[in-house]
Amino acid sequence: MPDLRKATKPFFNLMMFPYPSGEGLHVGHVYAFGGADTYGHFKKMQGYDVFEPMGFDSFGIHSENYAIKVGKHPKTLIEETTEYFRQKQLKRLGALFAWDQEVITSDPDYYQWTQWLFIQLFKAGLAVRKSAPVDWCPSCKTVLADEQVVAGKCERCSSEVIQRELEQWFFKITTFAEKLLTNLDKIDWSTTTKQMQKNWIGRSEGAEIEFEVKGLEGQKIKVYTTRPDTVFGSTFMVLAPEHPVVASIENKEVQEYVEEAKNKSEIDREKEKTGVFSGLYALNPLTKKEIPVWIADYVLMGYGTGAIMAVPAHDQRDFEFAKKYNLPITEAISGGDVSKEAWVGEGKLVNSGEFSGVTVKEGQQKISKYLEEHHLGQRTTNYHLRDWLISRQRYWGPPIPMVYCEKCAVEGKSWFTTAEAEVRSKKSEVKSEKNKEKKIPTSNFELRTYAQAMKGWYPVPEEDLPAKLPDLEDYQPKGKGVSPLATLTEFVNVKCPECGQDARRETDVSDTFLDSSWYFLRYPSVGIESSTKKIGGHEVKLPWNEEINKKWLPVDMYIGGNEHAVMHLLYTRFITMALNAMGFIDFEEPFKKFRALGLIIHKGAKMSKSRGNVVNPNEYMDAYGADALRMYLLFIGPFEAGGEFNDRAISGVYRFLTRVWNLVTETKFSDKENEYLSGRLNKLVAKLGSDLENLKFNTAIAALMEFLNELYGHKDKVSREVIKTYLKLLAPLAPFTAEELWEQIGEKGSIHTQNWPTYQRITEERITLPVQINGRLRSSVVVNSSDFPNEEKILEIVKQNETVKKHLEGRQLVKTIYVQGKIVNLVVR
Repeated sequence: MPDLRKATKPFFNLMMFPYPSGEGLHVGHVYAFGGADTYGHFKKMQGYDVFEPMGFDSFGIHSENYAIKVGKHPKTLIEETTEYFRQKQLKRLGALFAWDQEVITSDPDYYQWTQWLFIQLFKAGLAVRKSAPVDWCPSCKTVLADEQVVAGKCERCSSEVIQRELEQWFFKITTFAEKLLTNLDKIDWSTTTKQMQKNWIGRSEGAEIEFEVKGLEGQKIKVYTTRPDTVFGSTFMVLAPEHPVVASIENKEVQEYVEEAKNKSEIDREKEKTGVFSGLYALNPLTKKEIPVWIADYVLMGYGTGAIMAVPAHDQRDFEFAKKYNLPITEAISGGDVSKEAWVGEGKLVNSGEFSGVTVKEGQQKISKYLEEHHLGQRTTNYHLRDWLISRQRYWGPPIPMVYCEKCAVEGKSWFTTAEAEVRSKKSEVKSEKNKEKKIPTSNFELRTYAQAMKGWYPVPEEDLPAKLPDLEDYQPKGKGVSPLATLTEFVNVKCPECGQDARRETDVSDTFLDSSWYFLRYPSVGIESSTKKIGGHEVKLPWNEEINKKWLPVDMYIGGNEHAVMHLLYTRFITMALNAMGFIDFEEPFKKFRALGLIIHKGAKMSKSRGNVVNPNEYMDAYGADALRMYLLFIGPFEAGGEFNDRAISGVYRFLTRVWNLVTETKFSDKENEYLSGRLNKLVAKLGSDLENLKFNTAIAALMEFLNELYGHKDKVSREVIKTYLKLLAPLAPFTAEELWEQIGEKGSIHTQNWPTYQRITEERITLPVQINGRLRSSVVVNSSDFPNEEKILEIVKQNETVKKHLEGRQLVKTIYVQGKIVNLVVR
C-alpha cells in the first residue's frame, strides 16, 4: 500500500464493498473483485501509487434478516461473518487490498460520521420529516424507498408492497434533479448506467394548469401535464386518493374508497382502474365548462401534483376509465378514431377554439403562452425522481440522530429559530447565488418556512456523536410502523438540546444506502487525524483529513454492478453534490470513471441462495488456486456482459497456467534474441496494454494463450527477456503464479513492483503468408500488410521463394488463388 501522504502519482482504485452475509462471498464477487484488482495491478505496474481499499457494508436489512434466520444477534453475526470474509476468502485472492484502511459501516467509529452527515443535510434543509404515503413491505416490516420497489414488490424479499401514511424522514434529492441529469453528459461512466439514471430521473417539460373548484371559494386544483395542447379535450379531472382536497370531502363512499386504495400496492392500483365520483366539479380554464372531479387509485400522489386533467381521447388510461364510467370523450387532436381508442399520435388541433388547425408542437407552445399570459398556469419542468425516503423501522442501522421536544414544538421553536439561523442568513448574502440553483435554504423567509415545518426538532449535538445503537436483545421488527428501539425507554427519553426539558429521540434507523453513499470519502482518512473546517461561521470537525482527500479524491476508477444504478450510484452522486454545495468538498461527482460489470449466472439465473445456485469460491481456490479461478471468470466473456459459470471449464485455464509453469521452469533460455518471437511479443505488449486499460480481460487472456503456443513452438529459441516480459504481462491476471515464477527465474523483488513493458510502435506489420501448391502447404513468405491489396506484388514475392521455385520446375501454372492476407494457392499440372 502506498504512503497516502507522500504518493506522487495517486490512483484511487475502488470496487463496491460487500455486505457480509452469512453465506460468504460467491464467485460473482470474485468476478467483480478480480476484474477490479487486475486493473489495479496493471495501473501499479504503470507507475501509479494505487490505493485499493476494502471494507464491509455491514449494517442493514440483509444482515439483520440473516441474523433473525439463524437466531443470532446481528452484532455477533457481523463479527463472525466479517472475519470469515476477510481471512478465509478475500485475503486469498491476491488482491492489493489496503486492510489498514478498512471501513465497517456498523462500527461506531464509522457510523458516528454517517450520523454527522445526516445532521449536515438537516441543517442545510435537505433532510425533512413529513407525513406522506409510503411503500411498506409487510414481510420486512419497514418502509422502502421508491427505488427499492420493483414492479410493486420489495426488491429484497419480493413481497407485494402496500401503501401507508406515515411520518418519515426524507432527503431532498429532487433539489439536485437537474444537476444529476445534466452532469451525466460530462462524466466518464458506462453508457448503460447513465441511461438508467437518465430514465429514472425522468425529466419532462410541460405546464402546470390551475382548475377552479365549484363551490369551494378560492380553492384551485393544480395539475401538471406534458400535453397542454390537449387541454380542450379534458372532460373530467382525477385526484389521487391521498390528495389534500380529498381529505375535506365528507362522503362515506369516498372515505371508504380512499381507505381501500391506500392499502393497495402501486402495481395493484395500476391493474384495474377503479374510481369514485367526489361530488365536486372543476372549471376547465379554456373551455369554461364544468367537469366532474373523480378520485381514482391509478393516480399517485407521489408523481406530479397528485391530480390530472383527464383527456380520454388522447390518453389510453383516461380512455379506459372514461369508458368504464361512461364519461364524455372529446377529440382535441385529429388523426384517429377516438371512439375505439385514444389517439396518441401527431395531428392538428380540433375543437380547440382559436387554436384549432395548428400542429401539436405549435399548440403546445401557443397554449402554454396563453395560460401564462392569462395567469391560468405556467410552463414548468417535472421529474420522475422522488425524494429519498431514509427512515427504516428496523433495528440494525445507525439511529437517526434527531431529538423531538414537545415543549419547543408548542412554542413554535426548532433548530432553525436558534442563533444558527441568523448565521445562515448572514452567510446567504455571500452564497445566495450559488445556492439558488441548488435550492438550499438561505434566506430568512426560507429558514422561517423550514423552521415551521420542523418545529420541535433538533439534531443530537455533534460532540455527543455517535448516538450509539444499544445492544437490544429483542431486536426483531414489530411491524407497527415503529422501530424496535421505541421499546427501550432509556434510549428514547432524553433532554432537549435546546431547552433542557424532557424530549424523545427519533427511534427509526437510516437506510443502509446512506452508509454506502459516502464510504469512499472515509477510506483514505482511516487512522489519520480528521480536519476541521469553518462552515457558516463555525468550526466543524470533518469525517476525513482534508490534505489526504484533496490528494486522492474523486475516485479514479470505480467498478461494480449495474443493479445499483438508481440506488447506490445515484445516492453517492447526490451526497457528493450536497457536500459540495454545503462547502465541505470541492468536487461534485464522486467517481472520475465508473464501469459496470456483467452478471455471472449459474443454472440460467443470477446467483441466489433462494434459487440454490450460489457457487462458493473456496472449493475452487482449494482445487485450482485463486489465479485459475480469477482468470477463468474473466475469460468467460466480455467483462461488461458476464456469462455462465461452468465448473468444468475452469480446468482449461488451470491447464494453461500449468503449461506456463512448465515452460518457464523447464526451458533452457537461449542466449540469442529470436527476431520472430520478439516481433510477436511486441504486438502482444501493445495488445495487453490496450485490453487491460479497457477492461477487455477475456481477449487479453486469449492473446496470452495464443502466444504461449508460439513459445512452445519455438521452445529452443526462447530468451530470458521474452519470458520476463511475458510474466509481467501475466502478473495482473495471475498475481500468485507470476510472482512465484519471477522468483523461480532468479529475479529480485516483487514482479508487481516492476514497470509495465513498453513496445515499439508498429508502423509496418509483417505477416507470414502460407503458400499451398495444389492444396498442400509447401512454404510460406513474409510480406508487408500494406502489400495485401496488390495481388501482383504478392505473387511476385511467392514466385521468388526457393521452395516454390523447385515445385514449379517443369510444371505449368494454370491458376492462382489468393485470399487477401490469408493464403496463396498455386494450381499446377
